[in-house]
Amino acid sequence: MGNEPRPLRADARRNRDRLLEVARGAFAAEGVSVPLDEIARRAGVGPGTLYRHFPTKESLLEAVVRERVRRLVDRAQALRHDEDPAAALFTLLDQVVEDAAAKADLVDTLAGAGVEIRTALTTDVTRLHAEIGHLLIRAQDSGAVRGDIGIADLMTVLGGVLYALRHLGAGATREHVVAILYDGLRTGAPA
Repeated sequence: MGNEPRPLRADARRNRDRLLEVARGAFAAEGVSVPLDEIARRAGVGPGTLYRHFPTKESLLEAVVRERVRRLVDRAQALRHDEDPAAALFTLLDQVVEDAAAKADLVDTLAGAGVEIRTALTTDVTRLHAEIGHLLIRAQDSGAVRGDIGIADLMTVLGGVLYALRHLGAGATREHVVAILYDGLRTGAPA
């Protein structure tokens, strides 16, 4: 019980949230080389405030990645009762694909700095997989998505697609690669 962090004051929470928002945008637009002092300046806080929340660039990068995964979990939960279960699944998968490029760059940077982010994200990623599994089952129950695909299959294929999107060959487009994935998931696709 003594190891639980104290909740942040409202102003400290706002500063932390603002720092994460600015960092997420800066890293997405300019890469991870943006200096921490520049992130503090853009967030409208002093460097001391930034360093109190995130003592190192790696801790800020890790927080940005965790926030991305948690937002995906929140989005999946919001889609749980969508009227069109297949559209809900594909909407979430679109968001995963969209977030993956920026997140992969951050994960690669953290790994290069010796930070084991995948271990730190285990709980959040497990929650995300469970939520995707829920959306998959609903889409299968509606008859729109083939029933012979389990969550492990979907995550493996999605991982392959995300890898392929990072290494697109000449003439290949993100949209076409994702369309192939979705066509393979739909009912009527060859088993």
